[in-house]
Amino acid sequence: MYVVVVGGGKVGYYLAKSLLETGHEVLVIEKDPRKYAALADELGANVMWGDGCEAALMAEIGLGRAAVVAAVTGDDEDNLVICQVARRKFNVPRTIARINNPKNEGIFRKLGIDVTVSSTAAILSQIEQLLPAQSLLHLLTLRSVGVSFVELEIPANSPALGRPLRQLGIPDDCILSLIVRLDGTKGIIPYGDTVLEAGDQVIAVTSEASEPVLRRILWG
Repeated sequence: MYVVVVGGGKVGYYLAKSLLETGHEVLVIEKDPRKYAALADELGANVMWGDGCEAALMAEIGLGRAAVVAAVTGDDEDNLVICQVARRKFNVPRTIARINNPKNEGIFRKLGIDVTVSSTAAILSQIEQLLPAQSLLHLLTLRSVGVSFVELEIPANSPALGRPLRQLGIPDDCILSLIVRLDGTKGIIPYGDTVLEAGDQVIAVTSEASEPVLRRILWG
């Protein structure tokens, strides 16, 4: 598989090195001369100096035959432009963008970037798991279809306590798929007559539109 990595920082370097070790054809593009020189000493001909935002350079490296373009520079705007050029001008089937500011994720999604990766969001999600006040924790988001896997803990004052799930008015595009009781030793596959208890950990699959509804039903 031909993979183009734009950005020769630590992320780009280790990504390229891992891909090369597994037998893929990889080209790293880096516009900083000093970073390029250091990468070239390590990766040789698998590194090219230039600006990955320029369509002329992309044409020169044969981007049209790439299976994946990974834009992992430290600049969100550059990463967005790189993925847009790859997708719209060269029809690259898969674009992956590094996001440094999690607030930009919505923009990337609306503009059709296939996959976004945010180290900030990943670390934040780990911290959120330790905060009991968090009502809804995103485990996985399938942006292409607008669906998220979420986890939430049922509080002691939840309006959903003591009532079977079928009476809660949960939207059709929101499915509670797993309940783990407070002691963590029992997993329950919920159905219509299942009644939630305080402290239950709930795993749900929901559309983006129904997330606020789910939060209101289970948290009030």
